[in-house]
Amino acid sequence: MSRTVQSVERAAALLRALSAASEPMALGELAAAVGLAKPTAHGLLRTLAGAGFVDQEPVTGRYLVGSGLLRLGSVTLDLNELRSETLNWVDTLAARTGEEARIAAYRDGAAVVAHHVFRTGPGVQVMDTGKALPLHATALGKVLVAFDPGAARSVVGRQLDRLTFRTITDRSALLRALADARDTGWASAVSEARPELAGIAAPVRDRGGYVVAAVGIAGPVPRLCDSRGRPRSDLVEQVVGVSRSISRALGHGRVA
Repeated sequence: MSRTVQSVERAAALLRALSAASEPMALGELAAAVGLAKPTAHGLLRTLAGAGFVDQEPVTGRYLVGSGLLRLGSVTLDLNELRSETLNWVDTLAARTGEEARIAAYRDGAAVVAHHVFRTGPGVQVMDTGKALPLHATALGKVLVAFDPGAARSVVGRQLDRLTFRTITDRSALLRALADARDTGWASAVSEARPELAGIAAPVRDRGGYVVAAVGIAGPVPRLCDSRGRPRSDLVEQVVGVSRSISRALGHGRVA
């Protein structure tokens, strides 16, 4: 039998359009993109939202791919499991860079650190394992917001707290930073959470390709950045390399 179900085809078209979009889409945009009447598109989107496959921004009413769809085939790790599965790689990242290294996952509106390794050398350091880091002002948080719809929803339409003079508090500026993170596969934060601190992070994917965590390093701005205040390319390569190694260890053979 070659007969297909029209409503399923239309729902699939809506999901493909949302997946290809770089930002949430309005109902009219979606309907036009797939050639449907707005009432028809609206009914399908409501059904998809009920299944967790589509989310709707509470303020703008725009639609985006839901976490339920992205989590199909993935296994959610709790923080203890995440730590046990990745601690050797996070230790390796700290040893290779000489900076403190962390791996964090999105939980309850923040990037929660599952494992933290101190940098080498003297100086007072505070263990961050279990600590909640701001999503918009840290490299780890930006990675999670860029790739995790749940994390993205938690910052959309909400006031972004200014922690330093360089903290991104403008929604448009944050969206540009997130788009850059998706394009390059890594994110940075320079003097955004603390004036003297910089961070570099990259996504960690499970076997289904879903981003389950972010791994990265943090340290003084002069050590992590070049003379123009940009993250050092050699450190970016180290972070991205370890993120890919962890993703392969979690079963994700193809890392984008």
